[in-house]
Amino acid sequence: MPEGIEPTVFMMANPMKPPSAEQRHHGVACTTARDFRWERGDIKSISLLGNVLARQMSADHGAVETIMFRDGWLTEAAASNVWIVHEGALLGPPKSEHVLEGIRVDLLRELCDDCGIAYNLRPVSEADVRAADEVLLSSATKEVLPVTRIDGEPVGHGALRGKPGPVYARLYEAYQRAKVEQSI
Repeated sequence: MPEGIEPTVFMMANPMKPPSAEQRHHGVACTTARDFRWERGDIKSISLLGNVLARQMSADHGAVETIMFRDGWLTEAAASNVWIVHEGALLGPPKSEHVLEGIRVDLLRELCDDCGIAYNLRPVSEADVRAADEVLLSSATKEVLPVTRIDGEPVGHGALRGKPGPVYARLYEAYQRAKVEQSI
């Protein structure tokens, strides 16, 4: 690295557009893709071209996000962490060089503790995602958001197939309470 370089500060602001009431009530669609980004997805830099291309893929398919898999294992979405619900437990991929740890990961762990929902970070296969009872996204702008369709197929089973599930409902309510309790 060159020595004596003057740091540059870049800042921009955009209005935050939270998910609509309809998206929260009905859930959102996602598409999937092979995680084609470089090997250090855990580093947030201004060079997020892979993430931008993945977001464009979802937009091209009328979806909200692109869920990515590397060698058959869930990493993350283009701009969100991805969670599955299996037998009432919230599961997500473990911290690694392929996952940019979202700022809501620890909050979701706390909310799960508060709600009595089992929480575990472990490898999640693509088959696990496709067979999940529920799939959720989390990010600062999405908060926690239900995914009800992946690649055109409904998520879940039985009467809740293609609909937001009970774990999402509990986490969403807990999230809203946490925003009030933790606000300054």
